[in-house]
Amino acid sequence: MIRKKKNYFYNMKFAPKDKLLVFFALVFSGSLFAAPNPPEPIPPVPPGLPIDSGLILCLLLSIGFAYYKLHSNKKTSV
Repeated sequence: MIRKKKNYFYNMKFAPKDKLLVFFALVFSGSLFAAPNPPEPIPPVPPGLPIDSGLILCLLLSIGFAYYKLHSNKKTSV
């Protein structure tokens, strides 16, 4: 004897109230997962900023290093 599986969803009937509930659940569930507004963008840096003191320090160090290299090359070549 072979038993047939019962299909539980075959005889299921939806009442209009249930259809309305499913409709509203599908329509309004998207707004629950919506992202909030993004933050304001960062304003651009104003033009005409003064040269940083780090640039002057870099220039002084490069002049000192050039003097050191030129001075050390003269000692080794003599």
